[in-house]
Amino acid sequence: MNPTSPLIERGRTGRIVYARVAPNEDLVRSIEALCAAHGLAHAFVRGGLGSLIDACLQRREGDPQHIAGPAVEIVSFGGEVRAQADGAPRAALSGVVADPQGQMHGGLFVAGRNPICMTLEVTLEEWLPQG
Repeated sequence: MNPTSPLIERGRTGRIVYARVAPNEDLVRSIEALCAAHGLAHAFVRGGLGSLIDACLQRREGDPQHIAGPAVEIVSFGGEVRAQADGAPRAALSGVVADPQGQMHGGLFVAGRNPICMTLEVTLEEWLPQG
């Protein structure tokens, strides 16, 4: 991409979904499932509140980092969901978690490796691109 011509997508906000995710469900996969269930082809994950049994984050370089729980607290997270060519939603979520010792860790949540501990409350904002 040419730095003098940024990619700009025009659109508008659609529906807002507030949801609760049950224990033992995966963070990334559950957000994808919520989008599919509500017919959200594109959505922004505006954040949420909850904890994970264990966490797995991909950092810029290197192997994924496993953060052992129990009860790895989600300090903040967000991202977006985009429909793939086959229509299936694919989430890209990043965030910061605190391990049981209070150490902070950040990166991209690895799909299938971030099980919810008790519950997760999440806010999804539908994005309706123009044209």
